[in-house]
Amino acid sequence: MHYKIDTKEKFTVLSLLDPNLSSNLVPELNDLIKKLGSNSPKNLVLNLEGVKDWDLSIMELLAQHQEVFYDNNTSFVLCCLSDDLQNTLDSTEFGEVMNLTPTETEAWDIVQMEEIERELLDSDDMEFSTQE
Repeated sequence: MHYKIDTKEKFTVLSLLDPNLSSNLVPELNDLIKKLGSNSPKNLVLNLEGVKDWDLSIMELLAQHQEVFYDNNTSFVLCCLSDDLQNTLDSTEFGEVMNLTPTETEAWDIVQMEEIERELLDSDDMEFSTQE
């Protein structure tokens, strides 16, 4: 599997460069996403601009990671899906749970907004607990 990693202050961008994400890539992609999600910064933007086709098992894996990231109060955003990828995703139930943006810049914005939202919720929780 070919990919590029770009680390920013609040998130990491993982760009997948293989045009076809087949089921045989699931173990390697799973390990890579787990590794990136456990290192700082923990938020992940997955850029799929170079991908033309993907198997159902890849979509399932990404949906599972989406849930894990959000359970851990971190962001996981997919961006730059081709029309073919989007159509394939829309034909499954996974399209409803994925956090998708058309561009990488919009994905960055989503991560930053979610970071602010988490900070506000944390401060509200602390404020509420000190008032009790």
